[in-house]
Amino acid sequence: MDNSEISNRKDVKKLLVLATLAGDIMLRSGAEIYRVEDTTVRICKSRKGIKYVEAYIVPTGIFLSLEYNGELISYIKRVKTISIDLNKIALVNEFSRSFVNSRMSITDGLEELKKINKINSYTKLTKSIFGSFAAAFFCVLLGGSALDFVASAIVSFIVVGIINLISKFELTFFINNLFGSMLAAALSHILVKIGIGGNLDKVIIGSIMCLVPGVPITNAIRDTMSGDFLSGLSRGMEAVFSALAIALGVGIVLNFYVKGVF
Repeated sequence: MDNSEISNRKDVKKLLVLATLAGDIMLRSGAEIYRVEDTTVRICKSRKGIKYVEAYIVPTGIFLSLEYNGELISYIKRVKTISIDLNKIALVNEFSRSFVNSRMSITDGLEELKKINKINSYTKLTKSIFGSFAAAFFCVLLGGSALDFVASAIVSFIVVGIINLISKFELTFFINNLFGSMLAAALSHILVKIGIGGNLDKVIIGSIMCLVPGVPITNAIRDTMSGDFLSGLSRGMEAVFSALAIALGVGIVLNFYVKGVF
């Protein structure tokens, strides 16, 4: 039998699982909604015998439905954790093109996706090192001195490292950003006080750059421009609350600083 042809209901279910897994990996890796929808629909339509496919994707869930022999079959997947992993998005994109344009079996496709899903992201040490340098360069870009650069790099390294460590507790993004910004402001004050860094405001701004929700803001705009208003609004609110958490955390520490507590 041709691998591109669906022969029974069991194969249809496996195809749905395959498409949903591809969408799940992309969504959890920070892909745009329209990209996830396009990928899942293309995978389902690539096999003969499937006449109708509809995908409805939101940042927290995947709803996929197709028609086979006059019967509608649906699959729902809840997505809870979302991070940023552009490498996995690229790999799933490459896989979907290969699956659609070849006679790869559904079973082989599932194995390929499982391998992609198991690929580890960058190590915590790598994230801490490069995240700290990125934040420190923002400090210089905003007018910080060489000492401010060093202070911002040190603070960012510690903040990113600790945020990565507490990520295993699966706290909400609001708590993570609140704690991270409080830590960044407190450490920045300490380093400036002992002479590593001269401008407290520049060091703090540079240090919290590793917490700024850049990808959610970008995806919110792209989803809205693509007509996915619900997803755009939800991701926009995520970005707003992330920014509020950062501002609140820094504000709490600076309030103690102004009052001369430390």
